[in-house]
Amino acid sequence: MPFGAQLLPRGGTRFRVWAPSVTCAELQLLETEAAPAPRTRSCPMRATEPGWHEVTVPEAGAGSRYKFLLHLEDGTAWSVPDPASRSNPDGVHEASSVVDPRAHAWRETVWRGRAWADAVVYELHVGTFTPQGTFAAAAARLPELAALGVTALQLMPLAAFPGARNWGYDGVLPFAPAACYGTPDELKTFIDRAHALGLMVLLDVVYNHFGPDGNYLHVYCPQFFNPAQRTPWGAAINFDGPSSRTVRDYFVHNALYWTEEYRFDGLRLDAMHAFRDSSRPDIVCELAQALREGPGRDRQVHLVLENNRNEAHYLARDARGRALHATAQWDDDVHHALHVLLSGEGDGYYADYAPDPLARLGRALAEGFAYQGEHSAFRGKSRGAPSSQLPPGAFVGFLQNHDMVGNRAFGGRVDSFADARFLVAAYACLLLTPLVPMLFMGEEFAASTPFLFFCDFGPELAAAVAAGRRREFQRFAAFTDGAAIARIPDPNAAATFEASKLRWAERSQSPHRERLALVRELLALRRLELAPHLAGLRHGGRYRIESTALHVAWDLADGSTWRLLAHFGQVTVETAQGPVGDVIFSAGVHDVPRSPCVRLDPGAVRVSRGR
Repeated sequence: MPFGAQLLPRGGTRFRVWAPSVTCAELQLLETEAAPAPRTRSCPMRATEPGWHEVTVPEAGAGSRYKFLLHLEDGTAWSVPDPASRSNPDGVHEASSVVDPRAHAWRETVWRGRAWADAVVYELHVGTFTPQGTFAAAAARLPELAALGVTALQLMPLAAFPGARNWGYDGVLPFAPAACYGTPDELKTFIDRAHALGLMVLLDVVYNHFGPDGNYLHVYCPQFFNPAQRTPWGAAINFDGPSSRTVRDYFVHNALYWTEEYRFDGLRLDAMHAFRDSSRPDIVCELAQALREGPGRDRQVHLVLENNRNEAHYLARDARGRALHATAQWDDDVHHALHVLLSGEGDGYYADYAPDPLARLGRALAEGFAYQGEHSAFRGKSRGAPSSQLPPGAFVGFLQNHDMVGNRAFGGRVDSFADARFLVAAYACLLLTPLVPMLFMGEEFAASTPFLFFCDFGPELAAAVAAGRRREFQRFAAFTDGAAIARIPDPNAAATFEASKLRWAERSQSPHRERLALVRELLALRRLELAPHLAGLRHGGRYRIESTALHVAWDLADGSTWRLLAHFGQVTVETAQGPVGDVIFSAGVHDVPRSPCVRLDPGAVRVSRGR
């Protein structure tokens, strides 16, 4: 890795930093063994190729603490951590620590990943997944997830962030795992344990911005940003302007770092629709190529996108069905349509689904995107591209994720607002269709705990974040008065974070054990009846709506047809039955004597396979 601290084969450490705007740079090596207090030893760094500063210290090794002292043209000097730090044990403002990337004794040495067709994804936040909120505590829970039928974990971002708690999207040191969760070695042990259980592990990475506290790049390396291009977080990352080659390399090496040094099985690119990049290939395609030609040569490595523009070309396949760029994309359309059907809500982006949510759901399940170039009233422009030519596995469906729960004022999960009659059908649509399903942590047992927005900023920034969050909800009818606004939890309060931690004892209590039994049953059926046929699916299915009932069908590689029948209406209806074959799962569907029709209760669902 050209950035940061590299241990040398014959001893010592080479330190490098890219800082084109500084007049000179020094390495500050903390001599922590000095008595009576640690001392700082300054080592001048020499300028090498344009913008780079470098020094080799023979006595520095794993565990050495260091910072960079960077002298700016205005006469000021900034002592900053390494922007490519592999570890910052004392926080993002303090010294970095040299890490030996080869020191971990991996146990699962033959792991080669899993095919994406096997994926049942489980998104989790390490800090709230267990009471302890550590990698070690999370690892102890993995056997339960494997037994449930989960095959892939997706960790919310781990890049070091300010304070002791955060969702992870305010990271400022992209190479350093947040110290509050544990050490780099403990993260590797977590991944090793997951692989031993047959679980893939993916990491959510944020390449569209840095957090607002602890990012010093703005001060000494403005070339990292392009002020002419704006994002919701300020100036865009410089992916296509002057000096952008080094910026792109920084993120390409970050992707390789997580997948090679930590053996992650893939990455999820957060909000790639916020990238500003006119290059060809753009940064998404370059990242995909680097993963494919790097760790992907020896094992299965996946790239998953969050892209609300629904750009199907990133999901294109070759003649053999292999991903040319990204493996899959989070499919908001599935969630939004199901959300409207379950809740009746039509505010914000749900307004695009409220007029005909069943048709939107049918198209998303059958063809991937519900919006394939049609006008979006919410966005005021067309959205999406044709996607029926793509396999269902290119789309990740979900009822909940961190955003859809945490961006509600009180972090309410689906059971807190949904029409309970429809939840079985909704979970059948999620878990027993060919799209890749994703569960949000605790969803499998209908966790009663919210997932609130939380952070741990200094007083001034904390007040601004809390005020901004309350302003965000004032446009909703439920929050037009001051008393309602005041009830929104303070993101910076430790109690907000603690309230978001799962209560694992609920799994054995009603109604949580009943939800757990349903999810376990549906995932077992998926594994036995559907998963063996998914690898051969090369394109989408078809759907129709009759008597307010949704019919969706997919042609499997063995010549059989997988069918879903679901009814989210408020009253019982009858609909033409059509071909059935073997019934895989059924609830609320009744035969009508001497009739080709079936009667469907509200929330009825049937999944079948036949010729």
